[in-house]
Amino acid sequence: MFLTEVRRGGNTYLKKILILIALMVVASLAVSCGGDDDKERTGATTTATGASPTEFPDSGPVTLRLGYFANVTHAVPLVGLNNGMFAQELGGKVTIDPKTFNAGSDVITAIFAGELDASYIGQSPAVNGYVQSDGNDVRIVSGAASGGAALVVKSEITEPAQLSGKRIASPQLGNTQDIALRNWLKQNGVPAEENGGDVSVIPTANADALTAFKNGDLDGAWAPEPWATRLVQEGGGHILVDEKTLWPNGQFATTVLIVRTEFLNDHPDVVQKLVGANVKTVQWIKKHGEEAKALVNQQIEEITSKALPKAVIDTAFPNVELTYDPIQSSVETAAKQAYDLGLLRENPDLADLFSLDILNAVLAKQELAPVSR
Repeated sequence: MFLTEVRRGGNTYLKKILILIALMVVASLAVSCGGDDDKERTGATTTATGASPTEFPDSGPVTLRLGYFANVTHAVPLVGLNNGMFAQELGGKVTIDPKTFNAGSDVITAIFAGELDASYIGQSPAVNGYVQSDGNDVRIVSGAASGGAALVVKSEITEPAQLSGKRIASPQLGNTQDIALRNWLKQNGVPAEENGGDVSVIPTANADALTAFKNGDLDGAWAPEPWATRLVQEGGGHILVDEKTLWPNGQFATTVLIVRTEFLNDHPDVVQKLVGANVKTVQWIKKHGEEAKALVNQQIEEITSKALPKAVIDTAFPNVELTYDPIQSSVETAAKQAYDLGLLRENPDLADLFSLDILNAVLAKQELAPVSR
């Protein structure tokens, strides 16, 4: 076709040169598109579709299966689902199917089974899911909370050495608080039994740990809020270690927002709206602390059939710093700690775990500073 049009023209040599240039441009575009296809297959980036984060095509009607926990450290989804902000930001074409969990491993199992699209989760289960899937199935797209975890012990325990031979609970083997506890014990010369010491670290659900602590069957627990506060107020313990004192600037990722990679590639527009809802909810909570606290407790009551006592929620809520920054450096540090403790089979390269271009596009649109490593 091109050659036919040239012969009809005149100045054939010049037109052939122009055609060659055009063909080179087309070939270049084809190579570029092929690269994007490779990214889409591997899930290496949230812009796998080739569109910029502000130009994603509309997925049409979609159901978003969203996981979260009934913890104060999950205040963002507890508030955003309660006050309608998530529904408003996601729009009428997205049906939110909320699902509550008690353990990060259950979230990862649901992600692997294709039964969950996105979830709020602790940083360590997110890393575990990434490693278990060989870097394929899990992406962190935003942060949600920093802080809000502590080691609470019996009143007579005032220094690390007194933990020798004691029984200390963590919520689950390999979860965020479990790694923090085991690493702190090792650094303070009283390692867990699995690391050559004599401290029994007993993975125990938070509610069961509170009961065992009150009954004298446990000497302490490293727990997230509101359980740390409940161990103090209801169990008569005291805080030996506030975890934020162990991190630079007191910041570490307690809760992050993950997305199943396949869902991210198939519905980047929905993920963008979810991240936008997350950012706006964080900002709303910071401006409406008392109202947000009440909404969190309402959701906890709806999920567990029992609201937190006012003294508990009043103490626990300020201990959590809500942030859309996933604090990547803290996740990488905790992953290295897990490897050193023998809880990860390899020292993971987390380069592809973080997919933050959508978050930074959302922040730019709202004239907020981007997050970085």
